Amino acid sequence: MVSALRSHSCTNYFVTRRGFALIDAIIAAVILGVALAAILGMSASAVSAQTRGEQLQIAAMLADEQLEQVLAIGCESYGRTFDLRGASPVPHEGYRYEIEIDAGSPGDPFAVRVTIRWPHAGRARSLSIQTLVAPRLGAEPDPDRRPEEPMGRDA
Repeated sequence: MVSALRSHSCTNYFVTRRGFALIDAIIAAVILGVALAAILGMSASAVSAQTRGEQLQIAAMLADEQLEQVLAIGCESYGRTFDLRGASPVPHEGYRYEIEIDAGSPGDPFAVRVTIRWPHAGRARSLSIQTLVAPRLGAEPDPDRRPEEPMGRDA
């Protein structure tokens, strides 16, 4: 009789223990699922942030390129030589530029603003850069800057 009681209580112990193991496995699977969902969400956010950063870097490069072109040509004649707005060249044709040149009063520097616009995820994004450019002095667009006398470098 005693051995029968012992075997019955052992059987109950193993059945109860198996029930706890099943609950432990279900809880572990739920925790693993939540963790995987969080990791996948974070990786999607990281890819989106990387794409936005890449687009911002391209827009900054294009704006710098336009500013360099204004500086090379000169603010006075840039609008007569080039378009002040339009699409960027291939491979960045999705980006559009707009250049504003404000002369101000005579002798003051020109205020030059370049704005780059592009679409991203159904929304319009933009980057604007503004700088001051000194007016060119003299009528000659590219003066000879060599010294009149050769410089002695023996000293």
